[in-house]
Formats: sequence, structure tokens, C-alpha cells
Amino acid sequence: MQNPLSPAQVDSFRKEGYLLLKGLVPTAQREQMLAVTQDHLRRAVAPLEYEAEVGYEGAPSSLEAEGGRTARRLRAAWQRDPVYRQWASDPKLVAILHQLFGEPACITLAHHNCVMTKHPTFGTATGWHRDIRYWSFPRNELISVWLALGAEAPGNGALKFIPGSHLLQLQPEQMDELDFLRPEVPANQALFAQGIAPSLEPGDVVLFHSGLFHAAGRNDSEQVKCSVVFAYHGRSNPPVPGTRSAASDDIQLDT
Repeated sequence: MQNPLSPAQVDSFRKEGYLLLKGLVPTAQREQMLAVTQDHLRRAVAPLEYEAEVGYEGAPSSLEAEGGRTARRLRAAWQRDPVYRQWASDPKLVAILHQLFGEPACITLAHHNCVMTKHPTFGTATGWHRDIRYWSFPRNELISVWLALGAEAPGNGALKFIPGSHLLQLQPEQMDELDFLRPEVPANQALFAQGIAPSLEPGDVVLFHSGLFHAAGRNDSEQVKCSVVFAYHGRSNPPVPGTRSAASDDIQLDT
């Protein structure tokens, strides 16, 4: 499958740092992933990450506190069930990534490789950050692929992006010790004002650059929001040996 994206789509990704692909995943495939996700959440199938373990503002204080067993993500999606592997290695998706990288695509299982969940009440907001902050690759040229298993909008904690922010050169004082943008810095406030939150329908997919600043709010709805997320890189940009990024399998998906 050669060059499934139009030149305009490729140009938009280069400039804006993200690309929304409407209805990319067929309904049956999406519903199968959602059913597995809901089952694994119900049975708390390990490995999971809990909101209490992350400790963002508003999270339960411990696993024993009220809401302490609120899952933030189902880890190891690739290893968890074949339905996720089928999506992560889908030939059309792989062809899209090959086109954007300009070379064969690889999936890193060290990062993302999960189903993100955002629960009402105890699901916390995530500040403005970029994924490359804790990834170790020679070049900041990875792509995260976010699949909405249900509808996503500002009211249930949808992703927000600052378009073009992957091209910015920031000053050290703009970032805190965890590499989040500091909200009190005037230059950052100007960036926040540029943020957008595209609404996603079930089966929509967003690709975004590893250097793009993104965030997400709380879930004020009554339903759990679920999204499958994987990260990819080009063949010539492997993880740096000896780092966390090289600690898990790295799989080439095409030739």
C-alpha cells in the first residue's frame, strides 16, 4: 500500500505536528477492542497503572483511599491481547507511518503500548507536556498513534494540542522539573491560548509528533473514556542502548 496520505495531509502533519484521520478503524474492529478493554478493566487484568500511583493533582492519595483502584491505563497492550496487536500492525496504518517517516516503521513497546482510560470523578487531568521528555532516541522524530474507542470531547477529557509546538525552541525556565510547561510563565500562557481540542468520534485516529505539546482535562461525563495508544519510529532512529527506551522489544513492521 503506497502513500495512502495526500501531499496536503503530509504537509499538515509536518507543520502542525498532528494529523486527524476520521473513521480509520472499522466499527467491528473497534468494538472488539472496546469489549476486551472493558473486560480487562472489570477484572483488573495486570499490568495496570492506577491514578493513585501517578499522583497527579486530584488523584486518590493511595490505593486504599476512595477511588484508589481507579485505573489510568492498561499497560502492555501489544502483549495483552491479539486485538491490539492486529490494530498496531495494521497494513494501512503501517503504510501511513512509512510515508511520514520516509522509511520502514518500527513500534517501540517501551513507551505508550497501552489503553489509556479516563474515569469520571477520579480520572485526573494531564498538564502540557511532550512525549520525548522521557524517551531516548537519537532524533525527536517519533509518532504516537491515538485511537478513540469511544467519543472524545473536552467534556470527557479529550486530548488538547498546541499546533506547531514541535517546532518551537523553548527556554529552560518555561519547564518544571518534570518537563511540564509552567502555567505561571507568561510565554506559556500565550501558548496555552493557542491550544485546540479536536473532538473524536469512535474509530477516529490522531497521529502526533513526539515533540508536540499536548494535554488532557478531567472526565466530567458519566462514562469511562478509553483510547488505544502506540508509539512508532523510523528504522534509522532506534532507541539509545542502555536506556529505558531500549529495555523492551522494538519491532520492525514493514520492509
